[in-house]
Amino acid sequence: MTDQHGTTTDQHGTTTDQHGTTTDQHGTTTVGQLPAPTPTDSRVPSVLTRLAWLLWVASLGVVVARFVTDTSWGVTGVVVIDGMTAVMWAAVTFFSGIVHSYSRRYLAGSRHIDRFFKRVFAFTLAVMVLVAADSFLLFLAAWIAMGRVMANLIGHVEGWPQAQAAAGRARRYFLAGGAAVAVALGALWWTTGAAAISAVPAAVPTAPPAAVLVAAVALLLAAVIQSALVPFHTWLLSSMTAPTPASALMHAGFVNAGGVLLIRFAPVVAADAGVMLTAVVVGAASAMLGKLLKTVQTDVKGELGCSTVGQMSFMIVQAGLGYFAAAVTHLILHGFYKAYQFLSAGDDVDHESPTATAESGATTPFGVVVTAGTALAGGVTFAALTGKGTALDTGLLLTLLVTLTTLHAAREVVADSALPPGVRYGAVPVVAIPAIAVYAGVYNAVSGLLAEVPGVGEPVALTPVHGVVAVAFVVAYVAVETRVYTRSRRLYVTLLNATQPAPETQLTTTEEYNEY
Repeated sequence: MTDQHGTTTDQHGTTTDQHGTTTDQHGTTTVGQLPAPTPTDSRVPSVLTRLAWLLWVASLGVVVARFVTDTSWGVTGVVVIDGMTAVMWAAVTFFSGIVHSYSRRYLAGSRHIDRFFKRVFAFTLAVMVLVAADSFLLFLAAWIAMGRVMANLIGHVEGWPQAQAAAGRARRYFLAGGAAVAVALGALWWTTGAAAISAVPAAVPTAPPAAVLVAAVALLLAAVIQSALVPFHTWLLSSMTAPTPASALMHAGFVNAGGVLLIRFAPVVAADAGVMLTAVVVGAASAMLGKLLKTVQTDVKGELGCSTVGQMSFMIVQAGLGYFAAAVTHLILHGFYKAYQFLSAGDDVDHESPTATAESGATTPFGVVVTAGTALAGGVTFAALTGKGTALDTGLLLTLLVTLTTLHAAREVVADSALPPGVRYGAVPVVAIPAIAVYAGVYNAVSGLLAEVPGVGEPVALTPVHGVVAVAFVVAYVAVETRVYTRSRRLYVTLLNATQPAPETQLTTTEEYNEY
């Protein structure tokens, strides 16, 4: 029934006015036209979810088999299933299973649910092929396919102009990264005749140094783009149009491919000390900027995006130090953390007015002692369990990063005035030290799995530049924790501008947002 004002009421009591505002009989109001839900009898989501979990179970079997037999399988020149393959398969398929399961409810009623599930499963297969590929061509094909599928997931809503703009922007970055990988593989093949990753370790020592340098720089560039380090972070911050489960898969898995690339081609990257040092400097600068960029974010997803930039930067630093096993450990644990953070992002939104904040417990003398003592104990625990940081090498910088991370986590808990003092001061070391021990245990396990992977076992030589990086990390940490940087309005505006997504990917009105 339509009245003289253009308002329509159907037999179910749902009212729609001429502006497209819909109010149902329960009083719920929606701006814009509601999509017609499709029948829910499709078996695609349930079948692919079960397949994803079956892949995870099979991957766990591969991990166990690697520990028991300590051998690799595969077809030389095509695919290889070694320790790196096993650990990455287990991590990727687990994240994929979680995302598949979450998406069944998240996208319930969507007319495009089958397409979404097919893309997520295709992405999973592409990553599994990537980490197992031995052939240059197969590796490059999987790298490009992975980027194209992720770009399609970012632009999942086809009628949303901003989503398509974000997808297009991401696609251009991914193609640039793919081109860099192609240059590296082409340089290696042209100068050495090697067409397989397994042939690289033997080919690099006899290859022309210029060709190895070109390949190493191209690989590092591709990794930096893929992992969204500054200044290539804008594609990641512009990708918030992706459905939440796709964002979880992106931040927990896709950006990690930069680390996988450096590890697979470690003999090439590590052949030039200058490239390794560049990786440390670039990663450290991006990590510090990522931390600063996070401080000016006002939305949950923006904070998570900047956090990913910083964490992936730490991963590149660890690879540049020669601790590739630490990089793998970092990307796996970060994947667990970030997947959880994105899938539970709605719980972090405060539905209340801001109130005055009580005095932070971290600034009291006892709070300072607790946080500093916990951080020092965390660093000592890591060094004792892994043996890193006990000699005059880059392990000192690795242990420093662990210590600063522990200090930051402890300080955040101690500073939370909402917690009782006993929890703030007493539980911090009780929780933090075992957590560091678990991290060290995972690191040792990953090191064992990667023992046979060429080029990943030796740390680089300690240089004065590493010392400068260590000092810069400490200074940046103090600046952020004391909020000294907030005294400069120009710096604040610069940081805020650096975190802005591309203009064509942003919505500017609430009504427009509600339609999508």
